[in-house]
Amino acid sequence: MNTQPQARPISEGAVVDRRIEKTVPLITPLALHEELPLTQQLAETVVAGRQAVTDVLNGDDDRLLVVVGPCSVHDAKAALEYAERLAPIAERLSDGLLVVMRVYFEKPRSTLGWKGLINDPGLDGSGDVNTGLRTARALLLEVLAKGLPVGCEFLDPITPQYIADTVGWGAIGARTVESQVHRQLSSGLSMPIGMKNRPDGSIATAVDAIKAAAVPHVFTGIDHDGAPAILHTRGNPDCHLVLRGSDAGPNYDADSIAGATELLRKGGLAERVVVDASHGNSRKDHHRQPVVAAEIGGQVADGNQAIVGVMLESFLVEGRQDLDPTKPLVYGQSITDACMSWETTETVLEGLRDAAIKRRTGA
Repeated sequence: MNTQPQARPISEGAVVDRRIEKTVPLITPLALHEELPLTQQLAETVVAGRQAVTDVLNGDDDRLLVVVGPCSVHDAKAALEYAERLAPIAERLSDGLLVVMRVYFEKPRSTLGWKGLINDPGLDGSGDVNTGLRTARALLLEVLAKGLPVGCEFLDPITPQYIADTVGWGAIGARTVESQVHRQLSSGLSMPIGMKNRPDGSIATAVDAIKAAAVPHVFTGIDHDGAPAILHTRGNPDCHLVLRGSDAGPNYDADSIAGATELLRKGGLAERVVVDASHGNSRKDHHRQPVVAAEIGGQVADGNQAIVGVMLESFLVEGRQDLDPTKPLVYGQSITDACMSWETTETVLEGLRDAAIKRRTGA
């Protein structure tokens, strides 16, 4: 007689989605694009913005690229007001600056925290991604209507199918620059991509990312209809280094920039860097951003050709605030990293414009 216990059939529920609480249908990229279309006029703004950024990166345009705006958008109304203020300043300073508005919707997190407007537009943990995608795309279209190119950081590899057609400049963050997924993604994106050095200060990792993204890749993703697809990329020649400082301190000084360009040279890459005046370079103190920007501007004015751009975190109201359900939010103030005020931003932009003009004229 067989005394061995008889195996019981394993149900699908025992091995599938054991930790998934629920699934919600996701709108397809095609449906969102049809709902919120990129018009011919706005498409021309995108294409012109991408070409202008590429020209600055390649030295065909001697202006200074400035990516400026909130650390992360949480209020579309306040972000649009910021765009309305920025557009005329960008036009006035366009003889020296190419201004791209920073419109970030995804926040990478070391541990926990608000993940950005696309993931949590209600600021309440409800995770209404469909609303987040609609809100993000609608805002991008409105910013483009002001004549401003937009810059976004790409975090989720599916998100670009929904918004990338509106973006003039993209970024891969310090926490994801080592990710093969994001290097592959960058190789297929249609705009220039800035690769940030790692939080520990490693520039070599970002240089490796630039090299990896410049060549073709094959990887899985979704197509415009939202169907699973195998994507074959051509490689992106417009990826470049962003120096953002580190946990140990800044890397915007002349020696650090010379060291970074040496690494680029050894890697067979163009010697061009964008310098982030926030994060580690300001030691996360928004009051230091103008000081850092002025010092970067000084190097530009002295003729440093390797510095092709600057990043700034700026909003309507300076500083930052915590998400507190018991208190109303201050309109136009960041809920992530602390930002410069609008008034300070104007002064900083004017200083950077003067530096770019001085580099051009040598006077």
